[in-house]
Amino acid sequence: MKTFHCDNCARQVFFENKRCENCGWLLGYQPELQVVSSFTPEDDEPVADGDDAGALRWRSINPVNQGRSFRQCSNFSQQDVCNWMIDAGDDNAFCASCRLTTVIPSLAVDQNRILWRRLEVAKRRLLHTLWTLHLQPVPKPEDSQAGLAFEFLEDVPHGPRVLTGHAEGVITINIAEADPAYREKMREQMAEPYRTLLGHFRHESGHYYFDRLIAGTGRIDAFRQLFGDETVNYAESLQRHYDNGAAPDWNRQFVSVYAGSHPWEDWAETWAHYLHMFDTLETAYSCGVQLRPKNRSEQKLTIGASPVDAASFEELISEWFALTYVLNSLNRSIGMPDSYPFTLSTPVLEKLKFVHGIVMQCAHGEGG
Repeated sequence: MKTFHCDNCARQVFFENKRCENCGWLLGYQPELQVVSSFTPEDDEPVADGDDAGALRWRSINPVNQGRSFRQCSNFSQQDVCNWMIDAGDDNAFCASCRLTTVIPSLAVDQNRILWRRLEVAKRRLLHTLWTLHLQPVPKPEDSQAGLAFEFLEDVPHGPRVLTGHAEGVITINIAEADPAYREKMREQMAEPYRTLLGHFRHESGHYYFDRLIAGTGRIDAFRQLFGDETVNYAESLQRHYDNGAAPDWNRQFVSVYAGSHPWEDWAETWAHYLHMFDTLETAYSCGVQLRPKNRSEQKLTIGASPVDAASFEELISEWFALTYVLNSLNRSIGMPDSYPFTLSTPVLEKLKFVHGIVMQCAHGEGG
């Protein structure tokens, strides 16, 4: 994640902010520019017609916008679950992020609005990374074959359990995953070292991008050499995984226990892990994080470029090992579990390198 500042007072602001806490100006994110801009009302007259009747037009004071007018996404102005802006000339009522969500939970339940907001925040974090990598998805209503949609569903009494997953360009998230207590309970039940809402979005996006970037392409043979034959029966593989558990030495080949259940899951877990690394390194670079230990034999770190411009995968991994060393050390100092509870074996690094090569091709316009 990049760092952002208020255009009016120059104070630091954050990706999720809707108002500058210092000067009070409206803030809004512009995905096409990947900036948080500050906005002032253009006038006191509401929009007269259309889906956004009653919404004000806003003028950006960010120089990159050259005084253009904008509107808030409807989920920004009316539901308070978004902070993305839309060009005033755009006919869409919803922003590029909210147009991807096709089903939301019932807002008749007050708690659902809180869970929905958390889901949208995590989704926008994922989308920021996808935009950075030039992998922004098209809403499924606009492209039924290659588009992407999100459905946020809840379990209902006497109904089938909602399973988080992906199928044919639709990512379903059980809204209970936005409840930290539920998520921690599931983490312990599944014996997972790490379970986050953003992690679910990253993992499920991996299944979507397998269909877009691997299946039916010239990359499939290289994929099978590293991850295995994805045509083996998926349901039977998962059942064996749940019945027998993982092999004792699973971490020699896989980034997680679940990755060993089937090549599709191995890819999705590896993809999610790569996005986890990428976003964290982008944040560290944007914040100017450096390590200059007093003992010259200890790991040093100077991140010379954003990970999207890294000279090589080896450089990125070197930076990652140094950064996670200090993150874990800091967490232990305050009595918290390791921030990064993973070990990356050589086969896992080869899989991550494969993902890196593909996303860098897309990021630099070399095919996707």
